[in-house]
Amino acid sequence: MQLPHSAQILRPAKPRFIVLSLLLALCFQALPLGQVPWKPDLALLTLTFWALHQPQRVSIGVAFVLGVVMDVLSASLMGQHALAYVVLIFWVQTVQNRLLWYPTGSQQALLLLLPFVTASALQWLAGWLSSHILPSPLSLLAPVLQTVLWPLMRALLLAPQLSSLTEKERRPL
Repeated sequence: MQLPHSAQILRPAKPRFIVLSLLLALCFQALPLGQVPWKPDLALLTLTFWALHQPQRVSIGVAFVLGVVMDVLSASLMGQHALAYVVLIFWVQTVQNRLLWYPTGSQQALLLLLPFVTASALQWLAGWLSSHILPSPLSLLAPVLQTVLWPLMRALLLAPQLSSLTEKERRPL
């Protein structure tokens, strides 16, 4: 009998896996896809996941450092991503217990839509204040795509932590 994800016990995440997933997300963000305004921020998604599930290892300090790295990678205003990442991670860790109460990724994704929009709005505002150039209206799709990708990202990052069923659990009654 296969237990649902909410009933399974998770093994602790290995620090190497956390770092590797964050580095892979940063590498994806650094891909030269041109000026695609609706590209979802996978670094933000990965950071949000780890801040939600491993708050003792991934906290606001990690969010700030990752945000500064993203600012350098995207050649944007220094602190633009860092501000958005810190605000989002603060919000996620503040309501962590409520978010984890919902067992499925789609339910959590609906709750994360507002903070994703807020983080994007902070980035747009900081960019607009520094350059007086309004972002493309297509950039409004990025938080929506991040919300749609949340269940997939959650499943991918939870997979190595799921405990395998014991012989007793596999045995029919």
